[in-house]
Amino acid sequence: MSRPEIDYAAVFQALPGGVLLLTPELVIAEVNESLLQRAGRERAQLVGRYLFDAFPDNPDDPAATGMHNLRASLERVLATGRCDTMALQRYDIEPPGRPGVFEERYWSPVNAPVLGPDGRVRLIVRRVEEVTDIVRVGARHHGGDRERMEAELFGRARELQEVNDRLRRSHDREREVVLALQEAMLPAPRLVGHHRAAVRYRPAVGALNVCGDWYDLAELSGDRMAVSVGDVVGHGLDAACVMGQLRSALSAATLVTEGPARALEVLGIYARSVEGAESTTAVQAVVDWPTHTLAYSSAGHLPPALLHPDGTVELLDGATDPPLGARPEHVARPEAEVAFEDGAVLVLYTDGLIERRHEDIDVGLGRLAAALTRHRGAGAEELADALLVELLPPGGATDDAALVILLL
Repeated sequence: MSRPEIDYAAVFQALPGGVLLLTPELVIAEVNESLLQRAGRERAQLVGRYLFDAFPDNPDDPAATGMHNLRASLERVLATGRCDTMALQRYDIEPPGRPGVFEERYWSPVNAPVLGPDGRVRLIVRRVEEVTDIVRVGARHHGGDRERMEAELFGRARELQEVNDRLRRSHDREREVVLALQEAMLPAPRLVGHHRAAVRYRPAVGALNVCGDWYDLAELSGDRMAVSVGDVVGHGLDAACVMGQLRSALSAATLVTEGPARALEVLGIYARSVEGAESTTAVQAVVDWPTHTLAYSSAGHLPPALLHPDGTVELLDGATDPPLGARPEHVARPEAEVAFEDGAVLVLYTDGLIERRHEDIDVGLGRLAAALTRHRGAGAEELADALLVELLPPGGATDDAALVILLL
């Protein structure tokens, strides 16, 4: 069944809550119908205007803080690229046809970024739910003591904001720890012997989605090299620990076994004793320069791509088996071999590089092949940068993405 085309402009206008789109300069780029109705304005009165010119503070209220609080929230979104939920706000507005007269209004706002391909904030989505009636009803239940009601509401809102701030700081600290662990456990980009290689790792955007993926390069005797990537299910510190154990185990197995299939068999046996390692995917390729052959084996992982000098791309999917731990008993894994010419390029990657939600995996593989063909002849570092720019989703990786490029 084909997906229906979605008119996102119509969806935006039909949203039940009031929504504005703001530029990074805080100019109103668009508003939806709900906000126009709540604010009592026409679209032409708002679009293209500086936000705080369109919605100034009440000049007759020296204690007004709505504009100050909103500006601080929007600046946090621009600085961090993350959503910011504000505490309950009193922000008086001018009713239609009565300029200079301000009505007391209460709002529950959320400000969220729209990121561009470079990860910078291109727009801010500001959603506001008016809660003025709730405040007024609450005041009546408090015997008409509105000041008491306001004090209670704002006190609770400030407490919620403080909790949100503490959670944000805790999240930032944990993310820093996990990223440091990631850097410590993965090999740094470097020349491997006299061969040219490039590696990249990009954590997911907007959450603690790091450390599930790994890569490894190991020099072998006889001018050979093993290249591996893997993907642990899950994210965060637990996945980081599992990743570290599996990467080290595969690296060790590679040095003492003959061929990638046998190395993955040993890894699979070891993975049974590692909690959280089940369903991990991995692929390894062993490049033999004297014979110009490449042997590979995959445990449920996406196929490596071999870019030939003429620009054609071959997906190495001839030796694919289930992920680690998928079988209750040991079964020998398959291995395939392919020839290559001087000037070919081997590319291993994890799913965060090519997969996108609601899209068939073949579309992502086709996008990868087209990008490789387009950039054939580029150096390893240049090719790695180009693939990240062209293949990662516009808002950044929604899952961890690891990439290894080896010039053959």
